[in-house]
Amino acid sequence: MSSNEAVLIDVLPAHAFDEGRLAAWLADTLSNFDGALAVRQFQGGQSNPTFLLETGGKKYVLRKKPPGKLLPSAHQVEREYKIISALAGSGVPVPRTLALCEETDVVGTAFYVMEYVDGRVFDHQQLPDQTPNDRAAIFNAMNKAMAALHSVDWTNAGLSDFGRPENYLERQIARWSKQYRASVENRPIDVMEPLIEWLSANIPQESWVTIAHGDFRLGNLLYDPKGTDVLAVLDWELSTLGDPLGDLAYCCLPYHLTAVQEGTRGLKGLDLEALGIPTEEAFLASYCERTGRERIENWTFYLAFSLFRLASILQGVYARAIQGNASSANGLAMGERAVMYAQTAWSLIEAREGE
Repeated sequence: MSSNEAVLIDVLPAHAFDEGRLAAWLADTLSNFDGALAVRQFQGGQSNPTFLLETGGKKYVLRKKPPGKLLPSAHQVEREYKIISALAGSGVPVPRTLALCEETDVVGTAFYVMEYVDGRVFDHQQLPDQTPNDRAAIFNAMNKAMAALHSVDWTNAGLSDFGRPENYLERQIARWSKQYRASVENRPIDVMEPLIEWLSANIPQESWVTIAHGDFRLGNLLYDPKGTDVLAVLDWELSTLGDPLGDLAYCCLPYHLTAVQEGTRGLKGLDLEALGIPTEEAFLASYCERTGRERIENWTFYLAFSLFRLASILQGVYARAIQGNASSANGLAMGERAVMYAQTAWSLIEAREGE
């Protein structure tokens, strides 16, 4: 199996459900659903467990909420279903949604079913197994898909109630500051409070509101198995209405992360021209051309904001590991990465302030 293929495993005991009950529901709900049902689980870090369903020579994908008590704003598969359905025919590559079940008596939680898209995922920004020409095409397709998303008229798409379009950055900073501060008792990160203060004092005026994916990166794109086109944008759990430059900066973080540090998978320090990977400046220029922008303002802010958000998320993972609720080895590594992301953000700010 190539490293670009999804890894499938037997359904984990913690995520098991009554497959017979699901098969009966699918037979009643989907047209042309017949035959014995086989269920396997996609391996990976999705917070919403994801499964491959096979029956009668056809394949489907099911995404459900995890079991147990959940935060009210988390794991909202209903929102995922709504945004993916709304984007059908928009120019944004998404799977076709087939059915949503908000009841809990079928698989134990709410879930939705969508078509299976046969594609490959690149989880390493350096694309080590690709040719320079293919690397250039893969990055260009990523840029194109993001620009298409940010060009969707969300009002006409029926998404006026999908989020609060105003004060996105202010609300995001407040949300992730709260999460970080709830996770600092074991080891605070020395630059985080100055970083929060700087971000809060330097919020740009948001002139563009689009659909914001919230986790737009290479690893959440499904590419043509035999080409370089994006067939589907995946993992819409964090999507809302907001400033599109948050997505753009998050996607560009590898340009500011070292290529040699374990776990970062960055591009900093590499000969991008030799690799065929566009520079950050070229990537931004392509995005501007596709979205009708003249230039990108306040870039340091958006990069620092994206790094701060990542640091806050990983600090939470670290705190849970210390408390024994996650893999300690992995959690400790996440804690080190949180420090690195926060320090990188502060370094970008200091470099800008020193200009």
